[in-house]
Amino acid sequence: MNIRPYTPNDWTRVCEIHDAARRDELAAAGLGDAYLTLAQTADNEGFHEYEIRVAERDDGHVLGFVAFSPDELAWLYVDPLFYGRGVGSALIQAALCETGAALSAEVLDGNKAALATYKKAGFVETGQAHGRMPGNESFAVTVSELRHPGLA
Repeated sequence: MNIRPYTPNDWTRVCEIHDAARRDELAAAGLGDAYLTLAQTADNEGFHEYEIRVAERDDGHVLGFVAFSPDELAWLYVDPLFYGRGVGSALIQAALCETGAALSAEVLDGNKAALATYKKAGFVETGQAHGRMPGNESFAVTVSELRHPGLA
């Protein structure tokens, strides 16, 4: 598996991955009705303002992506066909190695698989927050707030 910078040519595949995995994420949180596609929410949520990396097989097939800033891991999605194969963990490590800094993240309440992936990577729960779903504010959400101390 190779981790590389996102390019505009990745957009269609990144949307496919997000849209499939987002359905799973929202179902685990009991929020299936809150589903919106990445194409519907990317601009409003500043997706392209983040550093974005993709994980790909040797043949170039993109398996997942991560989007982060110097202090936040904001997006992490893996193609559901590749869950449990280390793609999410590799993407988290890439973001941590690139920033070297402490990172925050949030996981929707009920998304136990994502929470386990973050904890395996060294994130710890620091609390819970309640609010409105970014990009689809008509839905109330509860998230676990996470923090990684960084690699520096």
